[in-house]
Amino acid sequence: MNPRSFSEFWPYYLGEHRSPLNRGLHYVGTSTALVTLATLVVHGRWWAPLVGLLIGYGFAWVGHFFIENNKPASFRYPLWSFLADIKMLRYKLTGRMADEMTRLYGSPNPAPGTPLRRS
Repeated sequence: MNPRSFSEFWPYYLGEHRSPLNRGLHYVGTSTALVTLATLVVHGRWWAPLVGLLIGYGFAWVGHFFIENNKPASFRYPLWSFLADIKMLRYKLTGRMADEMTRLYGSPNPAPGTPLRRS
């Protein structure tokens, strides 16, 4: 996989997040990271981003290593992965995540190995 754009990366990213439990861990991790970043801005806490990254990635890595049995995309694509984490959380909060998984993989919770649907 060598995506040349975020729009090419997005389907790959969701394919690495098929399990609803893994996505749930990402939602918790991403939310925590965003709250700690807000803490930095509001209260001037220099350590908040470090804590946010540790907690955010900690939840995500548990999901990848123990649930999905794959490597986090953040190892190869850190910026796109961060943006995709936020997009995935936004889709969840707006009720669009299940539809997006179905559009790309034919099910809101596709089985491992389910191929990407071609449009």
